[in-house]
Amino acid sequence: MAKRVAIEGSHAASLAVKLANVDVIAAYPITPQTHIVERLAEYVANGELDAEYINVESEHSAMSACIGAAAVGARVFTATAGQGLALMHEMLYIAAGNRLPIVMAVANRSLSPNLNIWGDHTDMMGSRECGWVQLFAENAQEIFDLTLTAFKIAEDEEVLLPVVVNLDGFHLSHVIEAIEAIEPEEVAKFLPPRKIPDYALHPKRPTTWGAVGVPEIQTEIKYQLEVALRKSKEVARRVWREYGDLTGRYYDVVEPYRLGDAEVALIMMGSFCGNARDAVDLLRDKGVKAGLLKIRMFRPFPKEEIVESLRKVKAVAVVERAFSPGGVVGPLTADVKSSFYGEPERPSISGFAAGIGGREIAPTEIADAALKALKVAEEGKLDGGFEYMQVRW
Repeated sequence: MAKRVAIEGSHAASLAVKLANVDVIAAYPITPQTHIVERLAEYVANGELDAEYINVESEHSAMSACIGAAAVGARVFTATAGQGLALMHEMLYIAAGNRLPIVMAVANRSLSPNLNIWGDHTDMMGSRECGWVQLFAENAQEIFDLTLTAFKIAEDEEVLLPVVVNLDGFHLSHVIEAIEAIEPEEVAKFLPPRKIPDYALHPKRPTTWGAVGVPEIQTEIKYQLEVALRKSKEVARRVWREYGDLTGRYYDVVEPYRLGDAEVALIMMGSFCGNARDAVDLLRDKGVKAGLLKIRMFRPFPKEEIVESLRKVKAVAVVERAFSPGGVVGPLTADVKSSFYGEPERPSISGFAAGIGGREIAPTEIADAALKALKVAEEGKLDGGFEYMQVRW
């Protein structure tokens, strides 16, 4: 039987890592991530988790230690946020390029300046091209489930790539919610110990890693990462189906809400998808046929699923918690718009930045974005541009 517990979002990630029976944890504390690794340190210290906990001097070192541990065949976890992810940035590419199945939690946080410890998606958007599988959780249950399944996705022989589970700083990391956990015996069947690959580092079998990638081979090296990253979508679906059969909770790369007859669709990621559903209900009460498409997997980007889900709607309002300074639109809006390039049927698409630096996004504000997008569509425009919401001056 599943055990229902009240748990902080950060600790939901910690519990999943404990149940995954990881071998190595390397991390450096940073708000709002610290609770995740503090709880893991407690598990290791009191003997609940038989793992090596490595205290490092920075996030760059944390990922470096994870890379070394994963290269010898260990199951590895780390966590970070904001500036810590930025400091780790160089090593993210090394982890992905070396095809190492590291799992990381990022308690999403705004980047400085000013010193802002609250949540938005600025940090992960700055590292979105690092070659990792990238998932976004909406609540504590998803944090637990996505973290646990991330290990199985990452370690699949068709993938062998690192996976990051994003959880909104404070809105998820520091909020207590009820989740259904899984018994260790069930987890052990679903997620057996990592199979050590033949090419793992070993003193008796010397191998070369990270050698010079001359122009004659670099294209192929990068392309094989791209192929594996794209395969991860179907692997994730397969893992989530298996997990759903075990728990009754089934996931997919996108999740629709009241989209069947919608004329205007919202697109969002993360914790504010709950507010977006409220916005959809508010609009429906007013006679506006609205719906929501939640993006759960951001990389590889679910282009086909988005196009299929939204082909028939008139308007799309992408509400994202980041923007691209000096760019034309925000990163999520750009991906959505490019997904429809060349499609014979496509909606009018408008982009909006909101919730920057941890600011709340009310359901009424999300509903207003949908109405603006619908108005653009009714004016016959396919491009609604990009608006910075909530600017008070």
